[in-house]
Order: sequence, then C-alpha cells, then structure tokens
Amino acid sequence: MPSTHTAHWYSNPAARDWLTDSPSSALSFHQTLHGYTPTPLVPLPQLAAELGVGQVFLKNESDRLGLPAFKILGASWAVCRAVCEHFGLDIAGITVRALRDHLHVATSTGPLPVLVTATDGNHGRAVARMAKLLGLTARIYIPTGLSDAAIEGIKGEGAELVALDLTYDEVVEAAAHSAKGKPQELVVQDTSWPGYEDIPRWIVDGYTTLFTETDQQLSELGHEGPDLVACPVGVGSLAHALVDYYRSEGHPHPSLLSVEPETAACIAQSLLAGQPVTVDTSFPSIMSGLNCGTPSELGWPSLLAGLDGAVSVSEDECRQAVVDLAVLGQDAGPCGAAALAGVRNAFKDEARRRDLNVGTDSIIVLVSTEGLAANPLR
Repeated sequence: MPSTHTAHWYSNPAARDWLTDSPSSALSFHQTLHGYTPTPLVPLPQLAAELGVGQVFLKNESDRLGLPAFKILGASWAVCRAVCEHFGLDIAGITVRALRDHLHVATSTGPLPVLVTATDGNHGRAVARMAKLLGLTARIYIPTGLSDAAIEGIKGEGAELVALDLTYDEVVEAAAHSAKGKPQELVVQDTSWPGYEDIPRWIVDGYTTLFTETDQQLSELGHEGPDLVACPVGVGSLAHALVDYYRSEGHPHPSLLSVEPETAACIAQSLLAGQPVTVDTSFPSIMSGLNCGTPSELGWPSLLAGLDGAVSVSEDECRQAVVDLAVLGQDAGPCGAAALAGVRNAFKDEARRRDLNVGTDSIIVLVSTEGLAANPLR
C-alpha cells in the first residue's frame, strides 16, 4: 500500500550566525577504548559529479569499535560517567578497564548497577555492549517493528530483552518507569525529559568525537572544513551534537541539514511549527532507527537555532540511496543512507540549494550512521 505521507522542508537563514558554547569532548576517553580508530571519511567523486559540487565525503560508521553504528560513542561515555557518579568516583582519566576493576571489588559490598534503556536498535546494543565490557547486566526495551538483525544483535551482547507492542516513545516511558524507585537501576537513555538531562547530555558529548574526527580528516586532506553536513536524525541527539560542535567558537560553520523519514519527521515538523510536536510513528519504516515521534527536550533549542535545513525522505528514496552507496563500495544501512537521500531531495529545488549555501565548489559530508548489518533492507 503506498504511503500517504508527504515530504517536509524547513530552512533557517540565520542558523550559521548563531553561536553556542563548545560541547565537552570525550575524544581522549574514546582513544583509551580497545580497538579505537577513527572511522573512514571516504571521497565519492561520482556523487560530487551527480550533485554538482566540488567534493562529497561519506563518514562511514558501519564499523565503530566493533559495532555496526555510531551509537557506542555516546553510550560508552555516558555509561562510564553514570557508573562513576553512582559510586562517587572521579571521571577524570577513567578507563573501562579501571572501572571494571573497581566494580569487581564493589561486588563484595552490594549489588552492582543494572543498565536500563529503550531502543529502536543501535543504542540498545551499544548500552548492552558497555554492560558486558564492565561486567554488568542490561535490560533493553524494544518497540514493535524492530528488525530481526537488530534484535539478535542486542541478544548477542547478553542483555535481557523486553519486547513491547508499543511505539518507540511509549517504550521509552515504559523503560524509565520500570527503573523508578530502584537506585541500583541506571537509565541510560538517548533522549531527555524534565528532570532527566545529565545522561542524555553525556551521550551528546560522546557523539562529538565523530565530528572532531571528520574535521581532522578533512584537514589532513588540505580542507579547512565542510560546507554542508547532512545528518540522519531520530530524536535529535546526534543532530544536537552536530549543531553544538559546528556552532561553537574555533570550528568551521558549515550549513547543517537534518534528514528524517517522511513517516516520522518529528524534527522537521517541530521546526516548521516553531515548537516541539509529537508525530505518529505507527507507520513502519525501513529507517527504523529514525522512527521517533518526539524531539529530545535537551537538544531542541540548539536544533531550532542552529540547523540550516531539515528534510524528510521517502522509503523509496532511502532504498535507492542504500543501493547506490553499495555500488560505490560503501556499507550503509537505511538510516545511514538517509543522508544521501536527504541531500538529493534538497537539491531537487534550486532555491533549497541556495538556502543551504551550496555552490559548485562546495564540500559535502554525508554522515552514514550505520552499516547494513545493523538494519538490513526489508
């Protein structure tokens, strides 16, 4: 049955003039993790020719610290900070090994924390991986429609899986409620609500490593920075990191474009409304990791002030982007390939292209947030 959803477009011509405080960096912590290396920034001249720009690069997150998505950047930093706070430990200079050693000793004095979260795929697996690395247990809540691959990935980390016949937003509420009044249960959620902001902020801080790497890699190639960065968004935590990084002093100030499914465009519709709105996410999408109905409260001010554009894409547009990137040798799942689909969609209209300040010499970075193993086409 064809979708009745329509595409969305939003632009903010004042976004590049807005400034905010620089986010905290978790790069030095990430560099202590076993297997850490920057993910590739791949030039794709075929796409540059198609889009009529100078260069296109794909930031490929299909293998980030052994997982098929970027989420471990936020989960690793937030979990370690939350566990340190739980035990009154100094986060400065902490490593996973040192924290695990402390937890091994702590078992003699009482029960260890349980990590609790809701997920539409990659975040839950990342939290489960951190639980395994630290010798903790994790309880992961999932909504209707999650792919078999995502479910098996979470189970493979040894986590307890709780499947609920609910939407993503409802599952987030259920997970938070399940830990209420239980001090040994730590909710590690990548969206915020009143009274729950510290851990989502640490997750956002963790994500900035992705953009730090991108700028370092561009600099090594002789570029001052990107002219446009296109980023897939769900509740907006990665986009929050994107905006705070590029809208702070000392960093380039490119145009920033968020990309969502037409079926769950909560960021675009909120931006168009000028305030956060909740959208119906009961319609299934191959972009399951972006199938979120309500913007993160923590990130909303930055998204409203600092995003140059927001666009939504259809299932067919996303599917074609997956295929086209595969032909170019790039492993991108539907959520990751959405960045390409979004730029293509935006560039159909010359006025939108001007809104994004893109010319024939522009450098575009597409953030591909996951590999196909994280969420196979179905």
